[in-house]
Amino acid sequence: MNKIISFPHLGKYYIPIKYIVENITKYKVLIPPENNKETIELGSRYSPEDICMPFKYNLGNYIQALNSGADILIQGGGGCRYGYFAELQEGILKSLGYKFDFINLIKNNHISVIKMYKISKKLNKKLNIFLYAYYLIQGILIIIFMDKLDDYLRKNMGYEKEKNSFKIKEEKMHQEFSKEKLGIIKIIKIYKKYYKEYRSIELEEKTRIKILLIGELYSLMDLNSSNNLERSLIQEGIEIIRYTNLTYLLIKKRFMKKMLLFKGRKYLKYALGADGTESVVHALEHAKKGVDGIIHIKSFSCVPEINAMPVLNQISEDYNVPILYLSFDGENNISNIDTKIEAFNDMIFNKKNK
Repeated sequence: MNKIISFPHLGKYYIPIKYIVENITKYKVLIPPENNKETIELGSRYSPEDICMPFKYNLGNYIQALNSGADILIQGGGGCRYGYFAELQEGILKSLGYKFDFINLIKNNHISVIKMYKISKKLNKKLNIFLYAYYLIQGILIIIFMDKLDDYLRKNMGYEKEKNSFKIKEEKMHQEFSKEKLGIIKIIKIYKKYYKEYRSIELEEKTRIKILLIGELYSLMDLNSSNNLERSLIQEGIEIIRYTNLTYLLIKKRFMKKMLLFKGRKYLKYALGADGTESVVHALEHAKKGVDGIIHIKSFSCVPEINAMPVLNQISEDYNVPILYLSFDGENNISNIDTKIEAFNDMIFNKKNK
């Protein structure tokens, strides 16, 4: 019987992850539904009560995948205490009676490409290091190019003259990157095509409102887990600045730790863990530049981001920049959150007009 592999959702990054996994293992890949109410209800039902939201979403993803026929599950989350959750997730699922193989790609709390190669080699005997590197490079290129295009979209989508122009092209771009076989040249061509098409969209010329989004990586990158906050702000005619993406986490972050602490030395003596340091430093940099507002989002009980909040309060006070804190726990009163965002937006627009 052919095995079916699945993994948790993280926004649209399932596209490059699926591409890599399918090509290096030659197994069928099953993508669970995008995070929704059922996902978090399933995950919360069987998770420890005070554990963080990414754990609960991932557990819900796994249950949905197993119920749809998956029998191999992959975990690649790390960087904070989440890097130690794989064993707990596996134990919970097996206690529920599911039969599956669990692959943990984390070593020393970070994803290991060497460990991933060894595991892939066991699944696909024909795989060699050159093929592995070839498909891994392609997947990383897709990630980098998707992130570059997303940066432009967040900056300009709120100012398009014709509504949904960016959204239509974004969906087509995702479809093209989702093809089973691409190749490096094809991937570059797709990026160049949409680089031009994004810039061909006519924009309105008006005063821009700029909001910096910082906080816990999962809540930032998986829009469904934060009630599509980012797109809601964009629809209000706001330019979004967000640094946290997979390009940053997989490639840039490891080279920037010392530099971040140096930049934030006025407020930080030590790293806060996970992305807490980044939250502080990016807030400081953009407060100095005169950003109109900062929104800090996190999952419930995210310790590094809780540690960052007192420092962010001080930066907000020192530079007179309004900051809004939002915490998502899967049982949020959405209308209450919408009211907070609406009031925050009104304050920023009024301040800008004055």
